[in-house]
Amino acid sequence: MQYVKCVNFFQDLLKAKALERGRLLGLDVGDKYVGLAVSDLDNKIATPLSVLIRKKTNIDLMASDFQILISELSLVGFIVGYPFDRRQRAPDAVQVKLFIDDLSKTGKLDGVKYTFWNECFTSKNADLLLKPLNLHPIVSKTIVDKFAAIQILQIFIFLVIGTRQTYLDYGKKNVKLETAG
Repeated sequence: MQYVKCVNFFQDLLKAKALERGRLLGLDVGDKYVGLAVSDLDNKIATPLSVLIRKKTNIDLMASDFQILISELSLVGFIVGYPFDRRQRAPDAVQVKLFIDDLSKTGKLDGVKYTFWNECFTSKNADLLLKPLNLHPIVSKTIVDKFAAIQILQIFIFLVIGTRQTYLDYGKKNVKLETAG
């Protein structure tokens, strides 16, 4: 796997031709589960995909699952939720790094680009939305992990890709107004 800074990841997406862009996969890495969300072909909307059970003993199987997803969904990279905390090194951050390192060591995902994106409060937000539904804890947890992955990916799409669209649309409107006037 190949780490790419957010800005470089974004620039690579912009440089790619429309047919070569591919989709993005959002990952919410937890102690027991990894929530997954996938973008649409235009990288504008994130939707829930699935939840993988995370164990040290099944990392090779998870890497194989990711290979299949890359092939079937035309994925070009992973947006991995990372708990940025400037004051201290969060234990969750260590878990995310270990997960990525373990996936890399399998050798099955060589060349797959990934970047980290701030995941602060994504699980908590999803948990608060689901609480009134009184779901079984296991069902609730898997849904929370999917929704957290959606938030990670959707916020990345909106802030990194979406603002570009808004800016370009704004620029096009102003050029038309200036040429018309």
